[in-house]
Amino acid sequence: MSESAAESAIELQGVGVLRDGRWILRDVTWSIPQGTCCAILGPNGSGKSTLTRILAGHLWPTAGHVRVLDGVFGESSLPQLRKQIRLVQAAGPFDVDAELTCHEVVLTGFFSTIGLYDVVTDEMHAEAERLLAQVGLSHVATHPYRTLSSGERVRALMARALAVRPRLLLLDEPTSGLDLLAREQVLATVQRLFEGRQSGSGDQPAPPTTIFITHHVEELPPSTSQILLLSNGAPAALDTPVKVLQAPILSAVYGCPLSVRRSGDRTYIEVHPDAWEGLLRTNGERGAVSNQRGDQP
Repeated sequence: MSESAAESAIELQGVGVLRDGRWILRDVTWSIPQGTCCAILGPNGSGKSTLTRILAGHLWPTAGHVRVLDGVFGESSLPQLRKQIRLVQAAGPFDVDAELTCHEVVLTGFFSTIGLYDVVTDEMHAEAERLLAQVGLSHVATHPYRTLSSGERVRALMARALAVRPRLLLLDEPTSGLDLLAREQVLATVQRLFEGRQSGSGDQPAPPTTIFITHHVEELPPSTSQILLLSNGAPAALDTPVKVLQAPILSAVYGCPLSVRRSGDRTYIEVHPDAWEGLLRTNGERGAVSNQRGDQP
């Protein structure tokens, strides 16, 4: 393994997925450094979910080379690889036992179960308490999971995912359906993972390589160091947030004239109401982008 490969958590080369004669994902080449927070960004249908399933070890690509952590697809055991990966989905197909307390939900993470059936050690209890404090849920530790708000549930699932200290954490649209406060609390939870490392804090372990999957620019945490922007299954841009989150690039990908505004370490985009009538005339076809308000202010 080369020195650069040893320093990367993920190496993708020419990765693609063919379904029913159509490439739903193609030509993805990406190297993700260990211990960083990166993002997969793009509109609905751009290939984000397909790529996420590959990174999670749940989907075999039709073409290309894939290395995730120490596992090379075609050479390594994917069930073994998946033990080092955790996927958090706010609207996933499975959910934990709703009658468990928030604390118990975190404990299930040690056993990768949706119920709590095994003997829990004092060390596990202590780690669950630490993780709940880290995600800001200590005050609801004894509350049943079913009584938690949607945002609290997402943070509980993040704490659950971190229980086994995974090397790769995939956050698949974790703020979907959340209100403003709940969304910002989830983003603050992600940011806290990386701020501890940057400050040299010894209170928490080094963060896992984290990939944030979303179609909303404003949901990218400030710790995001690299963005893969997908469009129609292929990379449209791959670089730092400053270089990717540009009005001409995003306008072309999202199929509408956008303005980009930056505030601190966050980026926001908007479509001016003056452009709405034109959007209706495009019949929803992406790429019919007007030049109006496409420039960054």
